[in-house]
Amino acid sequence: MRPLRRVTVFAPSPQLTVTIEELDGIPEMHLHAGGQGVWQARMIVSLGVPAVLCAALGGETGDLLRHLIPGEGIELVEQEAHSRNGGYVHDRRDDRREPVVEAPGAPLSRHELDGLYEKTLVEGLRSTTVTLSGPSTGQPVPADMYRRLATDLRANGCLLVVDLSGDLLSAAIDGKPQFIKVSHEELLDDGLAEENEPGALIAAMRELSRRADGASVVVSRAADPALALLEGELFEVEAPPLHPMDSRGAGDSMTAAVAAALTEGASLLDAVRLGAAAGALNVTRRGLATGNGESVRAVADRVELRRLKENGEAG
Repeated sequence: MRPLRRVTVFAPSPQLTVTIEELDGIPEMHLHAGGQGVWQARMIVSLGVPAVLCAALGGETGDLLRHLIPGEGIELVEQEAHSRNGGYVHDRRDDRREPVVEAPGAPLSRHELDGLYEKTLVEGLRSTTVTLSGPSTGQPVPADMYRRLATDLRANGCLLVVDLSGDLLSAAIDGKPQFIKVSHEELLDDGLAEENEPGALIAAMRELSRRADGASVVVSRAADPALALLEGELFEVEAPPLHPMDSRGAGDSMTAAVAAALTEGASLLDAVRLGAAAGALNVTRRGLATGNGESVRAVADRVELRRLKENGEAG
């Protein structure tokens, strides 16, 4: 049986997000599902590719997420949990994101983790592509779960995209994913790069690729052009300059668009172009990982990929 043209997103612990904004002096409250995996699935769907979100839901926050996630066109495959999901309240009335409350989720039990693993594996085997995203703050998932998922999915022919850091990235790399997305801050925090210079970042990318048997690697660098190692060739990825409204979620939009493009059979170069466009367009909006798919594809036409030498200079 051929896999379905869709992306399965592993999102172990989505969050309930509450954002307070203001219109004509009147406060407004916006309730959404959030967290890395949710933001990725949202962007994938906006690009016209079906997304399946595998997640554990529990408590009052989980009850709300159970209704909010499918409302965004995302197929939800749920592991019921006794522990609650986390959430936050952010105040954006002055166009700055000020945290009001940050409530961490509770850890999952061994049986809940086993159930979530099984559901993710089954849905992944039915899909063209699987994206592994990290858990929300305060609700840890054992690194070995990422190692096992990556190994089992790759052994069965899945296209595997990972967007992780720390121990979770290291574990997932043992499963030999084909595509790795990481930020330059994460490379520095994890001790994989000694400094924020192109040469040091490129060396770290080469090492990640080597450990994953030749995986392609993209490193986002905030407002600076991203770096990409695609099938052994180095590129600088520059999106068109756009005025930022909120930079959060840009990296998740990039990962999601790459996964969506690869699922549709695009080349690595075109997938990274689409990813850079999704990340660039995301920062112009208040909603995280939001954006019209047609707009993202239009911006992708303006993304430039320039070949680089090992020291980061133009090749």
